[in-house]
Amino acid sequence: MLLNPLEKIVDSLPYGDGFKFVDQLLEIDEHSVIGVYRFQKIEYFYQHHFRDHPVTPGVILIECMAQIGLACLGSYLIQEKEGRPQFVFTENHITFLNTVLPETTVIVTAKKEYFRFGKLKVLVQMIDENENKIAEGWMSGMILSK
Repeated sequence: MLLNPLEKIVDSLPYGDGFKFVDQLLEIDEHSVIGVYRFQKIEYFYQHHFRDHPVTPGVILIECMAQIGLACLGSYLIQEKEGRPQFVFTENHITFLNTVLPETTVIVTAKKEYFRFGKLKVLVQMIDENENKIAEGWMSGMILSK
């Protein structure tokens, strides 16, 4: 089966199925990316993070934003290079505004602030399927070629 260019980016991410928080990319270009992930109630962390009222941990929400905003956009920006890039998350400043419950679909939008010398910085926002803002801020990371 042939993958379209957006599916190829998601497929090339260096994460296993249990830790890949990108279902689909909706748009990507040299300036921005929009991606989607649905937090299923069977996710491994829900059984341990507030057992009687499961909530998605903030660190997982940051990881989802980093995978879409840094890893996917970074892969797109260096797609002409051979091999799989490695990603190193370097810093972030994220403000959380709402929680994410099981069975919530989130939409992550990231806009490139700069990309130079292998360092990518993006302004990032996460909303849910009802357009409620979940989190916003900025994050950066290094993209290393193997």
